[in-house]
Amino acid sequence: MVYTQKHPALFIMGVIMITLGAMAHFSLMDNIISYLTIEKFMGEMTTLPYIFGSIAIVVGLWHLFGEHKEGHLDYYLSTVVGVIFILLIAMIVRWFVAPYIAVLSKSMGPVMGAKYLHQVLGLNYIVLGILTGIIIANFFKIPVWAENGVRLSRLGLKTGVVLLGTLYSLAELQQLGGLSIVMVGFFVLGSVGLVLWMGARRNIPNSMGGVLSAGMGVCGVSATVAAAPVVQAKSVEIAYTIGTILLWGVGCMFLFPIVGHILDLGYVQFGAWAGTGILNSAQVAGAALAYQPDGIETLKVAEIFNITRVLVLPIIVVWLAIWYVEREETAPDVNIVRVAFEKFPIFVIGFLLMFSLSSTGIFAPANHYKGKYFDNNVPAEKLLTGEAIATLKSEQEKVQLKARKEALARLIENKKIMSIDDDNSLRGLVNAKVVSKEANGILKKAHKTVRHTAKKINKFRQFITWFFAFGLIGLGMQITFASIKQAGGQPLVIGGIVGTLKAVLSLIIVVLFVHETI
Repeated sequence: MVYTQKHPALFIMGVIMITLGAMAHFSLMDNIISYLTIEKFMGEMTTLPYIFGSIAIVVGLWHLFGEHKEGHLDYYLSTVVGVIFILLIAMIVRWFVAPYIAVLSKSMGPVMGAKYLHQVLGLNYIVLGILTGIIIANFFKIPVWAENGVRLSRLGLKTGVVLLGTLYSLAELQQLGGLSIVMVGFFVLGSVGLVLWMGARRNIPNSMGGVLSAGMGVCGVSATVAAAPVVQAKSVEIAYTIGTILLWGVGCMFLFPIVGHILDLGYVQFGAWAGTGILNSAQVAGAALAYQPDGIETLKVAEIFNITRVLVLPIIVVWLAIWYVEREETAPDVNIVRVAFEKFPIFVIGFLLMFSLSSTGIFAPANHYKGKYFDNNVPAEKLLTGEAIATLKSEQEKVQLKARKEALARLIENKKIMSIDDDNSLRGLVNAKVVSKEANGILKKAHKTVRHTAKKINKFRQFITWFFAFGLIGLGMQITFASIKQAGGQPLVIGGIVGTLKAVLSLIIVVLFVHETI
């Protein structure tokens, strides 16, 4: 069978990409870039369109004028048009659609729009990319010439998961309280086990139970994406899991602060509860800041528990891989160890390898989390200016809390933040909005000066971004309304029951055993 079609689509998309890159490169889109505040994407916008546009034009000309014969060359080059199709959509969504929606959300106000509507609902390029793929598949139609390449989307997800291992390090455990490890370990493992048990009782497919258990038990969408290839989850099963997570997370985001205030929970108590009971990181942060908008004590505790939960992900992935093999191979004479070894996903090994290398500090200092680490070896040109110091001095009297006042004094004296504790205190001062907007801007700049991101991790993060964007948009193109309707509502029922139990039980543990110190 000859897969390559003589169609101009690939060549045309290549020209569009080159044009897009040239417009960014020669400053023809400066007004749009300024309005959408997407200056941070300029590096991507002036390189990726040139690279992939050139590939598209060359291969597109071969599609149009080459002689196509059955074979490996024909098969692999026929997938390029589908890959470029998805990447072009990803560029438009990431660089233009998602930023535009962010601008519209912020125009609705800092609370309802910027915080709740945009951040909590997670209207980022990933979610919007999946929705775009679903709209194309259901309201239009995936072009015949793109179908072969769209099937490669899962390869993008698997590659992204491998690179995801570089963002985490076991060194983080040294900074975590023992209670967070015990609580998160118990509730993560318990939630995963409960979902698997309920899934078996309700006769949902093993792939559905596996991916739902990871999403509800560990850390939401990231865990769903990581576990999906392990249990061979179908597109509709991933969609159901993500929908359940977002629906549950948004509800918790609004409900947790209300319950916390009714019970008069301390900052540490609420942070521990939110970090254990809420799934997505953005929703955890949103609930913590909603509970304590004038500081970061709650946010710090919630982040500690959230980090602990994320670090359990490799264990869950391995567990699900072995569990899935055992459930699928039901014959009594099958050697489970041999089958698990033979069918164990190679990309999971890659993820664990990257995670192990990251723990050695090969990509970033050993105390990093997602590549960020504290370092106050600040070059002279990045020290605060005399004008900035004068602004901070003029507003010192507004600061009342002792820790914040002392941290601000040290910043003024040394022209840089001197310690992690000082950095935390000054972040709390920014959140409290005690000083002027100009002074807050100076404090934020001082924070960014000492909080570095390792260059290697930055590169890995860029690769991860595009692999996930490619994989998830392609995933959306494989989800149809008919398949969702056929799947039924069992995932939402199971997710709701497990999520409620986890929230209630973790609240009881927090009230009984968590005090204002960990």
